[in-house]
Amino acid sequence: MCGANKKSFWRNIPDQIIRLAVVTVLLVGGAGAIYILLPASLTSTKLHRELTVTAETEKPIRFAGSTLCGDCHQIEYEKKIVGYHKSLSCETCHGAAAAHVDDPMAATPFVPREREVCPVCHEYDPSRPTGFPQINPTIHNPLQSCANCHNPHDPVPPTTPQECSACHAGIMRTKSVSSHALIACTTCHKVPEQHKIFPRIVRATKPESRDFCGTCHSQGSSERSAPKIDLSRHEERYVCWQCHYPHLPAERL
Repeated sequence: MCGANKKSFWRNIPDQIIRLAVVTVLLVGGAGAIYILLPASLTSTKLHRELTVTAETEKPIRFAGSTLCGDCHQIEYEKKIVGYHKSLSCETCHGAAAAHVDDPMAATPFVPREREVCPVCHEYDPSRPTGFPQINPTIHNPLQSCANCHNPHDPVPPTTPQECSACHAGIMRTKSVSSHALIACTTCHKVPEQHKIFPRIVRATKPESRDFCGTCHSQGSSERSAPKIDLSRHEERYVCWQCHYPHLPAERL
């Protein structure tokens, strides 16, 4: 009876399931056979790691590292490690220097005196973070070497930029075509003097209450040209800039 039940069970399995099972067994078996036949260099993680380490260590050493540079160029190194370029390796600007360390007289590092070098990082690019020093090389002291005004190891500007557009060029372009174009930045932002020197540490303030925008936009405000709203009923749960981009307030976020 048990044998008859087994035969009946196999007869009831659809042919498609049987064919799929056979194909699956063949694929799994074939993959296992291939894995067994592959050389260890293709399947052993340990061996692959060892071969990779060997290949990398056999490559010639081209970079020396900034610490070794400081052994001979102490004045420049000490100035750099506390300046605006402290996060840059010396070889970022001077090129690979291992040969120079081995024989200082035989190999001389590259000295970037050409004007084209610094704009690689400092030419205006809207994708760079706010506050990153950027210039338009065409109009910024044209034809002058950057090192004429800036010490490359700590490139402090000769004078601190006073205009907001020096760092916030993108915002200024947006604001210039908005209804807030004639409003000075300091009308809405209190800007500590230190913000111009350490913009990421000392920050300008932002309006934190609805009443601030209401100075011009609430009903009863003496500012004639500004659109008016009832602060007690107009989106009373939100601060204004949560819905309106302040530098282009006609656009809602």
